[in-house]
Amino acid sequence: MKPVRIGIIGVGQIGKSHLETYASIPEIEIAAAADINEAELNRVCDQYGIPSRYADFRELLKRDDIVAVDVCLHNNYHAPVTIEALRAGKHVYCEKPIAGSYVDGKAMLEAAAANGRMLHIQLAQLYTAETKAAKLLIDGGKLGRIYHARSTGHRRRGRPYVDGYGSPTFVKKEEAAGGALFDMGVYHISQLLYLMGNPKVERVSGKTYQETAIDEARQASSGYNVEELGLGFVRFEGGLTMDVIEAWAVQLGNFEGSSIVGSDGGVRLNPFSYHATLCDLDMNATFDLGAMTFRHHQLRENEDAYDNSQRHWAAVLQGRVPLLPTAEIALQTMLISEGIYISDRLGREITAEEVLEQSESRAIRL
Repeated sequence: MKPVRIGIIGVGQIGKSHLETYASIPEIEIAAAADINEAELNRVCDQYGIPSRYADFRELLKRDDIVAVDVCLHNNYHAPVTIEALRAGKHVYCEKPIAGSYVDGKAMLEAAAANGRMLHIQLAQLYTAETKAAKLLIDGGKLGRIYHARSTGHRRRGRPYVDGYGSPTFVKKEEAAGGALFDMGVYHISQLLYLMGNPKVERVSGKTYQETAIDEARQASSGYNVEELGLGFVRFEGGLTMDVIEAWAVQLGNFEGSSIVGSDGGVRLNPFSYHATLCDLDMNATFDLGAMTFRHHQLRENEDAYDNSQRHWAAVLQGRVPLLPTAEIALQTMLISEGIYISDRLGREITAEEVLEQSESRAIRL
């Protein structure tokens, strides 16, 4: 097959990361790139051999030879750019989180459906060996009836910019919309939603914090106004529940990895382990995930399509595999995260319907 020609919108930190991955995917040809920073755009295009470059992404969207675009911008720019691209007839791969709010993410899915185009969201944890092994156990009935999941993410002091890396745009609601939950929590929550079958959210309760000391100069120059610690409890349709703790900064050495428990067994995702009772013996088991990965690549057709998010996108664009429901999972993830923010503001548990009613667009147009 000929490589699929795509364009990339945004060549900042995330855009460069995507380009590095695309460099190892021969099925994709980066035909053009767009960014308002023309000097950096030219430097990056020269580095990666991208022939066409545009200061206005709308000019890129006019290209009939470009099948899809990759949106690598800050959170609040996702919805406007994605929706314009979908309306221009392009399939869209968008960096996580899906948008800066639930209502913006919902508009993206509606635009994809209305224009008959695919929308794919970068949810890296769906492609890990741990996720694949957990799904094998779940699909094989080894957990029994699943009833609870725990989503965890830990950094001791890893807040963007204020702790020494990244740009201040990561820590301002005006552009990022959220902090730890939107940056890292999206990975862990979406991973569990995928393994649970993306159940429908009924109610959310949550609290956020910003308590750990910050370098005063960095705090002043960044305008840091998002959470460093997010906590939540989610009730799903059918009696399933999930608790959430996601930290950019917390005075603890570590958290246990995310987990799922069922009537017959449980799985911890990091480090990966399986727990069950056999013959009245409590068992804690580990597996050779490397051997699983090797065997699946030898025996399963198109297994490379699930190596990472971008390889999956390439295989989908080539028509080799169907698209995983990443946009739908990302939207549910957004409902939970924004639900935690609204619950914190109101000081009570809220319904999914209240999130829909109170979600406000944070979209910024370029």
